[in-house]
Amino acid sequence: MTSKALQIFEHAIQDAVDLLSHFDSLNKKPPPPEIEVLKRASLIMALAALETYFEDLLVESVSALCANSGADKRLSDFYRTSLDNDLKTFHTPSTDRVRPMFAKYLGYDVTKGWSWNHCDPEKARAELNRLAKKRGNIAHRSWRPLPGQPVQHAVTRDAMRKHIHFIKELVNATDAYVLDNSNNSLQATSLTGRG
Repeated sequence: MTSKALQIFEHAIQDAVDLLSHFDSLNKKPPPPEIEVLKRASLIMALAALETYFEDLLVESVSALCANSGADKRLSDFYRTSLDNDLKTFHTPSTDRVRPMFAKYLGYDVTKGWSWNHCDPEKARAELNRLAKKRGNIAHRSWRPLPGQPVQHAVTRDAMRKHIHFIKELVNATDAYVLDNSNNSLQATSLTGRG
């Protein structure tokens, strides 16, 4: 089973994939400088899809917690309102923003679940931070090449392909970890007779 947030993410990440495909279709030797914007835009869209995924997953998880906890309606409303307010300032999906939000609302460090083939949680946290910083530099500083001044592109085609793959793996690992922790919480609640 997957979250609704994952289903929405899989649709949204397609924008980043499509932008990269447009770059490929326009690319020739030498590549026209004006198409570089497609790779930068692809990174921005990929991180936007990731940010939305984290937000949606938190809302979905908190809603399930409130529905299954048997808590007073006022307490549930307060919990949801608090999350809504915190999400207004979430913005960049870096480790130092993701980890405390999940810990505050779900009670655990979601980054511990960021593990898949050839990637452990420490590597995943570092890579996410690197991508979030790169996205911020591109979005706020453009990093558009200047005419007559050869510089390395902000995002290479191969790097962007790897970035999209990384983000997809991160989302899948997060979804599995949150689902596993949610199931454990529900089992613990039913074993103690609460809920």
